[in-house]
Amino acid sequence: MNATPNDLVRALQSTVVGQRDVLEGLVLGLMSDGHVLLEGPPGLAKTLACRALAAALGGTFTRVQFTPDLLPSDIVGTRIFDQRESAFATVLGPIFGNVVLADEINRAPAKVQSALLEAMQERQVTIGPETHPLPDPFIVMATMNPLDAEGTYALPLAQMDRFLIKIDVDYPTAEEELQILDRFAIGSVEPVRNVASLEDVHAWRAQSRAVHVEPKVLRYIVDIVAATRSVPDGARAVAGYIERGASPRATLAIANMARSRAALDGRDYVIPDDVRRVSAPALRHRVGFHYRRALEGVLPDEIVSAVVAAVPVP
Repeated sequence: MNATPNDLVRALQSTVVGQRDVLEGLVLGLMSDGHVLLEGPPGLAKTLACRALAAALGGTFTRVQFTPDLLPSDIVGTRIFDQRESAFATVLGPIFGNVVLADEINRAPAKVQSALLEAMQERQVTIGPETHPLPDPFIVMATMNPLDAEGTYALPLAQMDRFLIKIDVDYPTAEEELQILDRFAIGSVEPVRNVASLEDVHAWRAQSRAVHVEPKVLRYIVDIVAATRSVPDGARAVAGYIERGASPRATLAIANMARSRAALDGRDYVIPDDVRRVSAPALRHRVGFHYRRALEGVLPDEIVSAVVAAVPVP
């Protein structure tokens, strides 16, 4: 088929109005072989964007609606006793798909959310004594409502860290909302299907991994993540809002995303602007913020942007 990542972005735009950063973030996560977390109020097309991506890829798509009464076995699967065979049989859960939509993931308690940890990190699931590999490609796209919404739980830090990026979904502009009325007021719009194949995804990932990163740019990435742990003088105004710096997973996430960003823009080398553009999505959920931030109404991106701006550009 030889489709390009930009073909996939355009297919998503034919279904979802606006939200360019959200759609590009989903494609960049796919190219970087990472999982994507989308946060925003209900009704902003988070689920629609994930469904549109799955339809455009043509792979297997599964959806798990997270609720307070969900059990871990409802996600990964379970073992049942077959009386005719007098033996246990394994029933695989919906986690076994190329694209897995974890809808409203923070409406289930931590015990259920933690069922995803092994799958997201090691691309395998252990059910009883058996370990089952997950399909390739495998990407979890999770949506969540803001934590102050009724009936939500905070995600475990270990799980948050396993998401490659976190995308904040905002309200559309007035012009975009007019387009939404024109497109969806009369009837539903079916997503564009089979724009790219799973082989295309493997090719995109190989292309992304082949993108060159200068040693100075690699050092720039390390300095940005280190600045979240020891805030530089240029960002002292926000130092009091940071309680815990980002983990080394953030360094890997920024490097992988910067490569994918360059490949999406048609380049085979990374520039510092690529690093800056992907820093906020890679850091906003990995930096631990002091409770003062919420009390004083300071946004996480304001703090991350101040830290990134304080790091000298190579």
